[in-house]
Amino acid sequence: MTEQVPARSVRLRRARGKLGSGMSRAGVTTKTLLQVAALPPRRAWTAIRPLLAVISPLGWIVLGSAVAIAVTGYLLGWQEFVYLAITLVAGMIVATGFIFGRSAYTVEIELSPRRVVAGERALGRLLVRNIRPRRSSASRMELPVGAGVADFVIPALEPREEHVELFAVPTTRRAVIVAGPAVSVRGDELGLLRRTVKWAEPIELFVHPVTTPLAPSAAGLVRDLEGEVTKTITNNDISFHALRAYQPGDDRRYVHWRTSARTGQLMVRQFEETRRSQLIIVFVADKAHYESEDEFELAVSVLASLGVQVMRDGTKVAVVSERVELRTRTVTSLLDESCRLEPVSSPYRTTREFARTATLRLPSPSVVMVVSGSRLPIGDFRAVERLFGLDTVTVGFRAEFGAAPQLTSINSLRVATVGALTDLPRLVRRAS
Repeated sequence: MTEQVPARSVRLRRARGKLGSGMSRAGVTTKTLLQVAALPPRRAWTAIRPLLAVISPLGWIVLGSAVAIAVTGYLLGWQEFVYLAITLVAGMIVATGFIFGRSAYTVEIELSPRRVVAGERALGRLLVRNIRPRRSSASRMELPVGAGVADFVIPALEPREEHVELFAVPTTRRAVIVAGPAVSVRGDELGLLRRTVKWAEPIELFVHPVTTPLAPSAAGLVRDLEGEVTKTITNNDISFHALRAYQPGDDRRYVHWRTSARTGQLMVRQFEETRRSQLIIVFVADKAHYESEDEFELAVSVLASLGVQVMRDGTKVAVVSERVELRTRTVTSLLDESCRLEPVSSPYRTTREFARTATLRLPSPSVVMVVSGSRLPIGDFRAVERLFGLDTVTVGFRAEFGAAPQLTSINSLRVATVGALTDLPRLVRRAS
């Protein structure tokens, strides 16, 4: 039985459809008109923006003051204020004569070496070459180095003539120091107008954390080339365990033919699962767990020392923190990545949640190391230990700047308190 729809309902639906489509077309038309109307102001701003960028913050203050003084003088009838405003505007006009001129350089920034340990000396070189066919005018060049800016005066150069400036890079603290880009500056002596041209791309200087050597395989890692034997039974591995009856789907390469002939039925080998040593270092960068900046730097040095030695032992290692998983393809890449570690506000509610999320896609580890500050409770170390299970060895390292070295054992969990980096080798030997 077919249900009939009233004609009135059909007409209402058609009317609503037409109204909706009409409103939709009206909305599209209005949006298009607004976009077209916005094109002239946008193009004007694109043309004016480079001109306005020449005015320095001091120049804007002078212009604003000139306008305010001129309005005040006009309203109050004070001619002196009007003359002062004219003087300020005239100063801006005179300053425009200092920003004109062209230079053609090739600029090279060199750092030697590109990687240093915190406290070591690093030098830089700025090479400027005039590539124009005529003599260049003297100019000023600025080179940002980290948080500071080096200022150099480049003299007039003959065609193809070079000028070299040397500078020292402060490396007192672990960091990634960016040198560059080099920019030439033209402007008046008062700094009202300032025109800059970029000549060279920035380069990075890696200031690695201080590390201490550890004894080979001192971190309690698997020393057997075949890996650590576990109690898990598998059908395909190295360590033979027992024989069992053949089941459909078993690999016939593991059929034990001699026993099969003797018993009259197919028998296949079973193995104890072995695994290569896989180590995960969980670095807790949450600033809530550190007393001071020195304590955080000590924790980074502990992390780097452990990671470097583990990689030199030939063990596969993964290093995770709240914000990023560190690259560990080589020792150098690990040290480079450790330069970027900074205290953060953790987006995770607990250390266990952070460790679970950060290691979710990693292979099951044989050893887990947790590195943090003195404010991380022992209970958080135990929560991470329970996360990975009994087959995984968990070792915690608490950086507590100036504290006496100490090793605490809670069941299978070991937590080392590191007061100075020199304490780490002995604590690692005891924890192995």
